[in-house]
This record gives sequence, C-alpha cells and structure tokens, in this order.
Amino acid sequence: MKYLRQLKLSQLKNKTCLLRVDLNIESPGKDAFRLQAILPTIKFLIKNGAKVVILSHRGRPKINLKSSPCGRSREARQISSLKNFSLKPFAGILSQLLGKPVRFIDFRNEFRASKIHKIITITRDSIFLLENLRFLPEEEKNDSRFAKFLASLGDIYINDAFAVSHRENASVEAITKFLPSYAGFLLEKEIENLDAVIKKSKKPLVVILGGAKVSDKIGLINNFLKSADYFLIGGAMANTFFALQGLPVGDSFYEKTRIDEKITREITRKIILPIDTVLYKRKILDIGPETAKKYNEIIQKAETIIWNGPMGMFEDKKFAKGTEVIAAAVFKNKKAKIVIGGGETIASLKLTTKNRNLFLSTGGGAMLEYLAGEKLPGIEALKNN
Repeated sequence: MKYLRQLKLSQLKNKTCLLRVDLNIESPGKDAFRLQAILPTIKFLIKNGAKVVILSHRGRPKINLKSSPCGRSREARQISSLKNFSLKPFAGILSQLLGKPVRFIDFRNEFRASKIHKIITITRDSIFLLENLRFLPEEEKNDSRFAKFLASLGDIYINDAFAVSHRENASVEAITKFLPSYAGFLLEKEIENLDAVIKKSKKPLVVILGGAKVSDKIGLINNFLKSADYFLIGGAMANTFFALQGLPVGDSFYEKTRIDEKITREITRKIILPIDTVLYKRKILDIGPETAKKYNEIIQKAETIIWNGPMGMFEDKKFAKGTEVIAAAVFKNKKAKIVIGGGETIASLKLTTKNRNLFLSTGGGAMLEYLAGEKLPGIEALKNN
C-alpha cells in the first residue's frame, strides 16, 4: 500500500488531489472529533501546493437526480428532508477550522464532470467540497463509469475515510482503478493502531463490548477468542447472552440468534457477563454497580484494551452510570495500549484524558470488521493500486 507520507513534495505541487473523507455526521457542529481528524491531511496538501477536492457522503438519501453522470435519465423523487443530507454546512465549518475558504460545488440539478473540472481549474480557491455523493445512485453501486467521471476531476486520489472503507462505493473502491492512489494520514493511523492490538498486543488483553447487537461483534469475538484474556459484556448485547442461558430478560431488547458453541463455552471463563443490572419498566438499561466494580478491577490489570459499545442507554443520564464508570476505569489505566471505537462509544465519553496510549478510531462498523480480520474493500483497493 502507498501512503501519502511517501510522496515527494514536488509530486503534490500544482496537482489536484481527490480526498475521500468521512463527513457522515448528523449534526455538523457537534462532532468536532471526526472533523478535527481529517484536518492534518488537508493542511498538508494545501501547504505543499495542491488543490484539494473533498469527496464524502452523509446519510442514506432516497433520491435520484434527473441527470445521471452515466447517461441514464431518471425521474427525480423529492424528499422533505433533503437539506438534512446536504454537505453544504460543512463548507463553512471546514473553512473556519482551516482558516481558508472552502468552495462548495452543488451538482444536484446536474452532474457534469467537465463543468466541475472547469470550476476547480480556473478558480483561485484551493479547497473544494462536492455535494453528497450518495445523491447519485452510482456511488453505492460502485459504478465504474461514475468512478471514472470522479477520477477525471483530479490527478491523485487519497483515501482518508477509514469509517467507510468497509463499503464498496465508487469513491472508495472503484476510483482507485483510474488514479494513483494513497492512504492519507488518518487512514494510516487507523491501520497502524488496529494492527498493533491485533498483532502486537500485550497481555492481559481485555475487550470491552457493549451496544445493541451481538451479531455485529461476533466476528471480532471469534478473531480474538484465543488471544483475549477477557471479554467484558454490557449494553443490550448482554441480554442476548442472558436469553441464551434461559435467564429472564423481561421486555429488554435481545437478538434471537444462534451463537457458536465455542463462544458460549467461554461464558464465565473469558466472556464475563453482568452480575447485576439497572432495570426500568421491565427493561435492562445499564450494568449495575457490582458489575462496574468487577469490570474496573479487570481493566486496571490490562496491558491492552479494546472498547466498542456503551454499557447501557447512556443518552439518558439515569442509565449512563455504567458507561461513565467504565470510561473512568479505562482512562485511569495509563500503562495499557487502548483503542476505542464506535460512534456511540465516542459520543458517550468525556474526552478530557491526555493518555498517550489512547487511540480513538473514527470507524464503527469498519473498526469491527477490521478487528474481525475481514478485508476492507477500500483498503484492499489501495493495496492493489
């Protein structure tokens, strides 16, 4: 795989770089973590004389444009919340963060690569932001012709969107067939830190898993079943383990799914379930204080920690205590290599720690798939470029 840091600075001067980032943020002004994460690559490119064309998506808009870049006419379907999917608000936010103007290019009425290329070429602006690529159905179809249209806008392609690298999208996978392609600084950090806990983890290795679904994390559990010392389970996924054991879960959410016997055999030995819970209206909504205490003791002895998923319904303060105690325990451990990921997990934390051994991943599903040992299309495409 080729990395941006390996490029000679002379190779960037007067070039147009297509930069894929993750702006899939519901509230543009409220996710400083992900926005700050993409700035180093943008600043580096601008500093070394390149123009930057930012490519991204936001949400899953159900719309077809009247004009398709691949020549197939479509009937436009209007949706009332279209503005909630636009990337336009990010132009102003990024402009403030970078201290430079960011020109927004809206192609909703018509996508014409030649027209967009002309704007990029003849204007003095050095940073451009294209509208939500998912307004075009070819993006999620990984359409090769559309990827070629996108590639015609620049000279170099850089993937700095780890969070969407598990998707076969045109701006993530197919585009690498048409341009010299590199991993940006953020993507490189993600790979480096996740590889560290997969291949070089120190023992004891503790994996903390919460959130709603066991099915999302089965791959990770399987991949770490031999190397991990403990899996500390919380959130609604604990309910699924309870139900499999025939324990009552009331009206709590759980998955009616089969779990491999080699995993269930590890319950009580490696897979640790809550010993008490917080109940409300027949629903389990958080781990209890005795569980938090037990988990804390295990976390303090860890040399490597992986955490994905909150311990309860943290959005309601009444059920956030378990997640808060676990976060405090993780941050207190200054000796362990720590990797934390997942949008809900990051959102639940008060990120005041200055622990140098802590890495916050920008990926949720991508992080889980990578730690499960799966090949991510966006990363594999860079390897094959």
